[in-house]
Formats: sequence, structure tokens, C-alpha cells
Amino acid sequence: MSAAPSVAPGAKGDAGLAKDTKAICAQADRLTSQFSATFTRDLKQLIDASTAKDPKLRAEVESKTKRDVQNYSFALKDLSGLAGDADVKKALAGMGKEVTALNGDVRKLDADKLGELSGTLDKACGR
Repeated sequence: MSAAPSVAPGAKGDAGLAKDTKAICAQADRLTSQFSATFTRDLKQLIDASTAKDPKLRAEVESKTKRDVQNYSFALKDLSGLAGDADVKKALAGMGKEVTALNGDVRKLDADKLGELSGTLDKACGR
């Protein structure tokens, strides 16, 4: 199994983004794009690992997937904390809450709900 890079560990290094709505929206877009690619990879690996006879491989894939989901959730919440715009803050917090509710299991992802929240973020970001 190749170790695919996880979603950025958060926006801690982005304290300079504080109150910069345009930059926060751009960072949220990058994080979401990264997570979408990671999600697709993780889901495929989970499916492949579920048929594998190696329990260690299954455990590694599940652990990596859980970390990826947690990292994305943390990054969304961190960006929410940096946002000065109330609508952007609320949209990012909502996305973070929805991702946290997955408890690290990408198979529980409600694509419609996350898409709705992403649309709210797009609207708040002026897109």
C-alpha cells in the first residue's frame, strides 16, 4: 500500500489569514479539493482492503482514512475560527461539524449534505 498524502494538518500556519475572507475562502477551496482527491483514494483503498486477507492492511487503511477525515475536519474548524465574516465562519463550522460526524469513516459521508454546506460556503464567499 502506498502512503498517499493526507489533507493538510490544519490551518494553524495560516494565522495570517485571520479576517481575510478572500484568502480564507481560497484556502477552504484548496482544502476541499485536496480532501476530495484524498476521499476518492481512501474509499478505493477501503474497498480494496475490505476484501484483503491481511487484517494488518485493513487496519492501516482504516487508520489512515480516519486521520485524513480528522485532519480535514480540524482544518475546516480552524479556518472557521480565523474567519471574520459571519457567513463564512458559519459555513466552515457547519462543514467541520458534518465531517466530524463521520467519526473518521468516509463511508458515512453524506455527499448531498456536504454539497449543500459547500454551496453555502460558495455563496458566503461570493461565488
